[in-house]
Amino acid sequence: MEIKTAVKNLSNYKIYLQVEKAINEFLSKNNYLKIELPVLSPVLIPESYLKVFETDFNFINKSEKLYLTPSPELFLKRLLAYGVGDCYYLGKSFRNFDPPATLHSYEFVMLEFYKMEANYMDIADVVLKLLQSIKKQTIYQGKIISFEKWEKITITEAFKKYSNISETELFNHRLFIKKAKQKKYQIDGFTYEDLWSQIYSQEIEPHLGTNGYPTLIYDYPKEFAALAKLNSDGKTTQRFEFYIEGIELGDCYTELTDWKEQEMRFKKEEKVSHPIDKGYIEALKYGLDDCSGIAIGLERLAMIFANLTSIDQLKLINIS
Repeated sequence: MEIKTAVKNLSNYKIYLQVEKAINEFLSKNNYLKIELPVLSPVLIPESYLKVFETDFNFINKSEKLYLTPSPELFLKRLLAYGVGDCYYLGKSFRNFDPPATLHSYEFVMLEFYKMEANYMDIADVVLKLLQSIKKQTIYQGKIISFEKWEKITITEAFKKYSNISETELFNHRLFIKKAKQKKYQIDGFTYEDLWSQIYSQEIEPHLGTNGYPTLIYDYPKEFAALAKLNSDGKTTQRFEFYIEGIELGDCYTELTDWKEQEMRFKKEEKVSHPIDKGYIEALKYGLDDCSGIAIGLERLAMIFANLTSIDQLKLINIS
């Protein structure tokens, strides 16, 4: 990176630090314990949609595969099961999939925090207060964004409103694929999950968080939340994401605490190339009380408060 670019980004980087400081102060004030965690692990949670970085540890005759963690979840969940209480991690995570772009980097900073005896809507309340603690409102790309309240919409409502897909079509794989074909999407070789994600990103996301408030979109199909608690309808999970100006900033769900159900879901995800974290199931057997957590991309959030269009504009050094 040229020196003049680094200097240009310095003021943006200082805003990033201000956001980071405000988050630490808010969580500390509300009695969340900050946790330092490894970023290398020999096992990971099976999430087939995530690609991971791998490396080798070598010492004399010993060799072991290690993986850069795509999130701190596998470690934090163990600590929660063993009684650490409300806690958070603010540090690096790694995902070997999306190429570096305005909103993506294979190396990024994640805030992940958990609250005991809470569900996903309790976390929504905490997140709103967290945003307010950074700033009551901000200006992003010429629009005032107020953090006074959420604009809330369910996944079912959003697909009906923005994509003209009914509830029946949304949750029936055959009907959904038929609808995607009618919409001129290429369906050959694509699964329900693939097509759902395409339609969601192209037809739903651009509308979220565009009315002067952040949007909370919630109750995702069970196919899209392997670690979340099911709602009573058996079709949706207690999961939300939140958006500002079409940019996804955080992902939350009420944690699944039933180890038998979790083990069954893991078996459905055994297509992954890395070893599965069986110790996570053992931690659930030990006992995980009701809780909920959220992961927030710190660079994206700081980008909003700095009124930028790319996370690269926050960086002093960029090697991508």
